[in-house]
Amino acid sequence: MITVHSSIPIDPDHFDEAKELIATLTERSRAEDGTVRYRAMIDIEDSTTVRFFEQYEDKAAWKAHTESKHYEEFTSKLPDLVDGRMETINIVDGETHVHRFTVEDLDESSS
Repeated sequence: MITVHSSIPIDPDHFDEAKELIATLTERSRAEDGTVRYRAMIDIEDSTTVRFFEQYEDKAAWKAHTESKHYEEFTSKLPDLVDGRMETINIVDGETHVHRFTVEDLDESSS
């Protein structure tokens, strides 16, 4: 099983737009083959930070999610929505990997 926990600080001026996009992303992601759990929630200590909790049956399901149209649509809009540093924690084969990054880092990795 693959577990992913991501934190995304949302610009307050774009929070309503982000909520709509996240609701769509969440609904479609839950329907993917191999998705065990997919939740998005607002942090009670910072109401503009959205936290994702995801579980996949295996690496193939996780990879399929990151290559899905709805995931790519969401990530393509992040530059307009994010306000700060994001964090993703992946637990793969019992090993924990922490990634902290900005929107600019995303742009560099896709080049």
